[in-house]
Amino acid sequence: MKKYRVLIAKPGLDGHDRGAKFVARLLRDEGFEVIYTGIRHSAEEIASVAVAEDVAVVGLSSLSGAHLKFFPEVVEELKKRGATDIQVLGGGVIPDDDIPKLIEAGVKKIFTPGTPADVIIKAYNESCQEYDRLNQGKY
Repeated sequence: MKKYRVLIAKPGLDGHDRGAKFVARLLRDEGFEVIYTGIRHSAEEIASVAVAEDVAVVGLSSLSGAHLKFFPEVVEELKKRGATDIQVLGGGVIPDDDIPKLIEAGVKKIFTPGTPADVIIKAYNESCQEYDRLNQGKY
């Protein structure tokens, strides 16, 4: 299996990082190269790190209720940097009614509490493969 490079980040002022750390470890144990930014970063910072580190996927985590603000901001910041090929996934305490809004804003998948680990791994693998497909012939 190809070793994919992913970024796990916590946008905004949310200091609860247990879920983000769980996903980071889960992906690392599955063979992904994981970069974890830690807590309390702006959308600009997250997008900048994603581009600089040449990741295929950005995984965002929010437990503060600010997902409708920050997740789309990260997608937009990636667009500003010409990085529309980088896939964005999100997770956290996200109401069902907000999921379609996030998908419409460009977030590829949303995970809520209790999502099985194999579902998360599969989504990251598929998103990394989509990144590769989008970049065929670029390198």
